[in-house]
Amino acid sequence: MPRKPARHCRPARCLPLSFSPFARSMARIASNNKVAHKVQNPRFPGNNLPTSSGRRMVNHEPIDKSEDSGSSDDEEFDGTVQADFEFFDPKPSDFHGVKILLQTYLDDKQWDLSGFVDAILGQPTVGTVIKIENDDDDGIYSIVTALNLGRYKDLACMADLKEFLLKACRQKDVFSKLSLFLGDQAKDVGLLVSQRVVNLPPQLLPPLYDALFDEVSWATEDEPTKELRSSFCFKFYLVISKIYKHKNADKQNGPSGDQTILYIKAEDEIFYELSSWSFSFALHTQLVRTDELKDYRLTGLVMAIDASNIPVFRQKLHSLIDQ
Repeated sequence: MPRKPARHCRPARCLPLSFSPFARSMARIASNNKVAHKVQNPRFPGNNLPTSSGRRMVNHEPIDKSEDSGSSDDEEFDGTVQADFEFFDPKPSDFHGVKILLQTYLDDKQWDLSGFVDAILGQPTVGTVIKIENDDDDGIYSIVTALNLGRYKDLACMADLKEFLLKACRQKDVFSKLSLFLGDQAKDVGLLVSQRVVNLPPQLLPPLYDALFDEVSWATEDEPTKELRSSFCFKFYLVISKIYKHKNADKQNGPSGDQTILYIKAEDEIFYELSSWSFSFALHTQLVRTDELKDYRLTGLVMAIDASNIPVFRQKLHSLIDQ
């Protein structure tokens, strides 16, 4: 069955999004600290052009550059260049780009990251990478996929991931649920892997996640064997992500409301809202912080989402980005 094109969204001028004004400020600061050629404050006119070359969507994006172009022109450079984003099925040549994106996926743990990337790239029917057309670096700007924990349980990378999560979880009431996910229920759990550059245009998120969950649905019908089709019949999703958490969040005199947690990825707040259970844990890896973030610590966040809540997630993500 041919791959269906992902849905696109309306044009918009925007910055990297999150719900609270302070978090939006944090995302803007992070964007401005990125290297110049990376994606900066773009506009998304949403063009949906499936092709026969493995490309599944093309989006023409003006990109703001945060650094001076050094132009000798008398006219001031407005900081915008053109970039064409494209959705691709993962393939072996994406190995190094995907590995770079996932370098801190399990904090500073030494684990079989190469094996993990191989598993992702070995599943081309479910998953998407985003690139910029004709980029000399052939860089990967995003990877999204879902891996069945039971299907890959015998891989060294999954054993490493299981060990990491069980060690990180210090909440007794959650530990037993996590153990079930990683053990007896593993065949029903999809590890939702979503990593990207921090300032990827947020308007790419709805079609990116729509593509993922559509592909999961198609795989339950189109994969060549019953075993493979069954491996995509997820009942749950497990998400491993990162947030900024206020250092006094758990204290009586700590901040309240939307100042306690800053979501680096806008969709994580929706996942958290819909999660059946979750836990956070301290990270050894810390990013360079600005003055605005001096009281916040980069923190790991693990969330369990019932698959029945995915339609709600998709609707909320569209509403968030379109607002």
